Amino acid sequence: MTHRVTELASSVVWFRRDLRLHDHPALTEAVRSGAAVAPLFVIDPALLRGRFASTNRTWFLLGAVRALSDSLAARGSHLFVRIGRPTEVVPAFARDVGAGSVLVSREIGPFGRRRDRAVADSLERIGVGFRAMRGVLVHEPEEVVTGDGLGYRVFTPFLRRWEALPIRAILPAPDPIISIEAAGGRRAVDDAVPSAADLGVGGPTAHDRHLPEPGEQAARRRLAAWLESGPTRGPSAYAVTRDELADGGTSRLGPDLRLGHLSPVEVATRALAVDGGGPGSRRFVSELAWRDFYAHILWRDPRIAHEAFQRRYVGVEWPGGTDTDPSSGASDHIVAWREGQTGYPVIDAAMRQLAASGFMPNRARMVVASFLTKDLLVDWRVGEAHFMAHLLDGDPASNLGGWQWAASVGTDAQPYFRVFNPINQAERFDPDGRYVRRWVPELARVPTARIQAPWTMTIDEQIASGCRIGSDYPAPIVDHAEARRRAIAWHGSVRDATAESEP
Repeated sequence: MTHRVTELASSVVWFRRDLRLHDHPALTEAVRSGAAVAPLFVIDPALLRGRFASTNRTWFLLGAVRALSDSLAARGSHLFVRIGRPTEVVPAFARDVGAGSVLVSREIGPFGRRRDRAVADSLERIGVGFRAMRGVLVHEPEEVVTGDGLGYRVFTPFLRRWEALPIRAILPAPDPIISIEAAGGRRAVDDAVPSAADLGVGGPTAHDRHLPEPGEQAARRRLAAWLESGPTRGPSAYAVTRDELADGGTSRLGPDLRLGHLSPVEVATRALAVDGGGPGSRRFVSELAWRDFYAHILWRDPRIAHEAFQRRYVGVEWPGGTDTDPSSGASDHIVAWREGQTGYPVIDAAMRQLAASGFMPNRARMVVASFLTKDLLVDWRVGEAHFMAHLLDGDPASNLGGWQWAASVGTDAQPYFRVFNPINQAERFDPDGRYVRRWVPELARVPTARIQAPWTMTIDEQIASGCRIGSDYPAPIVDHAEARRRAIAWHGSVRDATAESEP
């Protein structure tokens, strides 16, 4: 098909958390205008070394940008890569390519919103428009509201409203994409994506063998495999398999959604089509609703990026510590939790899996978060920071929401008197101990009847299993029953001493 190049000013499509060509509203709109398109990616050093920097995600991000560059080249386009502050780089680039507008996928978090406002102001001063379009969420914050036009603070009514809204149609990937070079503009220069070493950033802390291939095409293969995995593994079975720790009952698409390799609209639509919107796929898609829910909460109340949603917990001193810097003098309990040496096998397995792979199943996330914030009474921000340092799918809004939920300080939080029992959780979701044995190899020969509470082994059993408690594997750092009583008492004292003030 022949495309006539128009006299329209070119459009810049600034890629951020939307590193894909399929179902990309901003890219589609730029191509539909008939103007030449200048795709841009900006590497912001402030994010590489910021509050939630992660060498795992940086590795995944750079690989995804390389894949995006290849996909654009295959469609006759060219990805421009720049390093610097977006408030300076984006206006300079727009002026350089003669752009009339810059199109982006809308940001939800406070950092991204401040940045975009500053960039839009800078562009306005040179006569260039700025358009923020949907593309990161299934439904936008203004769409999922109560009858009074207010946002939801509780997930269940939010989900009912969210599910009642129609999901927009999936947009095809545009092909070809008219480049500014083809339109007679500036020549493409070498825009090779820098390596982590070039940027002065270390490599991933996770092991190579556990890391997924970055980029949209690899993500689309993962999505297809998940959708086609049959009635016992895929979306139709999700309601049954989602909590299995050893067998991987989850989709593992979180990192792809985090960087926008996949559109959540496409994931939701295609998952629901597997079983016609049955209980399994609806349960899976409700996880996308949780993702939207936490993003909407943060959009409405950016204060919670740094403090508890429930104001009674703002400024409260947590008895177990508030350290959020792994390099500082953390308490022994915090160190044991981070290193997977708590003496509770399911906790240690999950924390070691996170360190080795940059991934942890959602059920395990809830259990280890409950243990840190309830059994150890450590400030939830310690866990939030540790997860963001390691998780490939570390998303500020979802991670924040999950940690505040576990600590009983957020919106829609679990009751403060609900404290997950790590032994019961392990026996329920890892009944044969395969998950524990994989990630805590010193317990490999422990009998199944003892695997989730190895300190109950007799001396003869310890010798036979090659695992002596206290030397080969630690004894529990706290007694769960006593820790539970302490947590309930502490939360009760906080609630008695403070009056809840609605945010």
